[in-house]
Amino acid sequence: MKKSFSLLLISIGCSPYYQFAHFTANQSIIEAFEKEEDVNNRALHVIDFDISYGFQWPSLIQSLSEMASSGNRISLRITGFGRSLEELQGTENRLVSFSKGFRNLTFEFQGLLRGSKLIYLKKKKNETVVANLVFYLDTLNNYLEISETLKSVHSLKPSIVILVEQEGNRSSISFLSRFMESLHYFAAMFDSLDDCLPLESAERLVIEKNHLGKEIKSLLNYDNGGINCPKYERMETWKARMENHGFRGVKLSSKSMIQAKLLLRIRTHYCPLQFNGESSSGGFRVFERDDGRAISLGWQDRCLLTASLWHCV
Repeated sequence: MKKSFSLLLISIGCSPYYQFAHFTANQSIIEAFEKEEDVNNRALHVIDFDISYGFQWPSLIQSLSEMASSGNRISLRITGFGRSLEELQGTENRLVSFSKGFRNLTFEFQGLLRGSKLIYLKKKKNETVVANLVFYLDTLNNYLEISETLKSVHSLKPSIVILVEQEGNRSSISFLSRFMESLHYFAAMFDSLDDCLPLESAERLVIEKNHLGKEIKSLLNYDNGGINCPKYERMETWKARMENHGFRGVKLSSKSMIQAKLLLRIRTHYCPLQFNGESSSGGFRVFERDDGRAISLGWQDRCLLTASLWHCV
């Protein structure tokens, strides 16, 4: 557990990959909360279906605190689904400790094991409820589990659902097609590290071997019944799946796009950034898709991950 914790911490610190996902999701959460301030009693409830070590949430806690005051406190409850009790306890301890530095914010945490029924969720009347599906659906074992999860999410009637997934088409039965798709994707991932870390750095070697290396091995062993093999899909596939389960895409705000651009300007070191309509000759790219209902992070002409926003219909 300590090894995976350190690896994720290194990845977040070195690359804009996770920060793009977390900051884009958090911006949408804040906007959903602000939209319902007249009716939500200043209460926000985020349901994170794969909280892991909780690295997404300190920035949200800080942003909410800046919106609050001692006489007008904000209540934040995070329900996090985790893989083990040890992981959940560690995440709770870190987030509770961090939140104590913000006295104008009331923070609560509820940890549940992945697979727990949603009836165990604690909910308050009129609170703004957000479902956070960041790098989660592609970890499920099959399409039936994805379908059941989306049905459960819809039953909660959240104000918004945030979906962030890696871009790809690597769930094909054919080994050759999966291999070629993975080859192009991971070539882009390895190349993008040139912009984040020197070639000989110890951090880069750790990411290449222990993160990307394991992911490649998992994908290539898919035919051998790899339970934890990620099943990446293209944005268009996720869109159809969400719509078939009663969700409608929502345009992300201009603030989300501006924030993504600012993040990359800060985190990009060696290669020029690319934005909509510009040459794709090199560097990270950030651009709107699906008429503004999605924002993608890419390397050159290759999409790496996409964030989208959804409402229940």
